[in-house]
Amino acid sequence: MKVSNRQLSSLKLQAVAKIFKTIAHPVRLEVLELLEAEEPLDVGTLCKRITTECEISMMSHHLAKMKDNVILTSEKQGKQV
Repeated sequence: MKVSNRQLSSLKLQAVAKIFKTIAHPVRLEVLELLEAEEPLDVGTLCKRITTECEISMMSHHLAKMKDNVILTSEKQGKQV
């Protein structure tokens, strides 16, 4: 099956839209900004540094969403991920 340039372009647009949808939340945008300036940070540190109040469980949810959509990666150091 041959894929035309237009179809390929459409697939790329869908992928970009998925990324935008994933990061389109104030907490996630602020997390990305913090990680760009000072990577890596653990969940607890991120919760303390963002301007919006956020429980650790909710921060973990935001990070998991971004990790699932290949926006972030994680590494384990002892008991911290």
